[in-house]
Amino acid sequence: MTGLDFVLDRTVTIAARRETVFRYFTDSERFAAWWGAGSRIEPVSRGAVYIRFPNAIVAGGEVVEIVPPERIVFSYGFESGQPIAIGASRVTITLEESSHGTLVRLRHELPTASARDEHVQGWRYQLAVFANVVAKEAHAGASALADRFFACWGEPDAAKRRSELAAVAAAELAFRDPYSCTSGIDDLNAHIAASQQFMPGVVLARQGEARGCQGTALVDWVVKGPDGNDRAKGTNVFELTHDGRIARVTGFWA
Repeated sequence: MTGLDFVLDRTVTIAARRETVFRYFTDSERFAAWWGAGSRIEPVSRGAVYIRFPNAIVAGGEVVEIVPPERIVFSYGFESGQPIAIGASRVTITLEESSHGTLVRLRHELPTASARDEHVQGWRYQLAVFANVVAKEAHAGASALADRFFACWGEPDAAKRRSELAAVAAAELAFRDPYSCTSGIDDLNAHIAASQQFMPGVVLARQGEARGCQGTALVDWVVKGPDGNDRAKGTNVFELTHDGRIARVTGFWA
């Protein structure tokens, strides 16, 4: 493919493992989840790429190269021929492992400057949808993860509490709220022990399902006293790691 002198580059980091991210280029159901219902891909050399956007515009091309889970290259264009015909441009996507998950690098090579410029906002939007769809799958267990974290606040045994914190959170876990500012699991474990002395018998519980976006989850909670009555409520912001643990928590009291 020649004459593709105009290049659009974008990157996005997704809080998910590289293998999880790459499945969205090899599984038509997942491929359609970030392009539009009816979209599909044949994940082999010269395999068909068919994209049906939610507004019924159709685009497509074919797979030029595929190296799981690192790289996929495919030709790209529109059924209508505007602004480019089917297969008249080339998209290269590479996946790199990073400390925050997967770094996705997109390079779109196009025949004209105007075609390149027309795709800037499209890729800005499409990659955001892509990152969010993948992150939602990677962190589908966010509600259960929050439950385990909240349960730690009522666990009286320090060793058991630390073991459970280590199971659900990164070692460098940061916790912030109006009454807390801790760094690391051991610091939080000691802080929880102190809070139990001042608020004996209280239980922290989730209210409703976690709401997730791009690897961050919002979880509402309530504090109940030993008598079962509500003592306080609020919302925690959980920032999640690519391997499904808690990296940082910020708590807001209502």
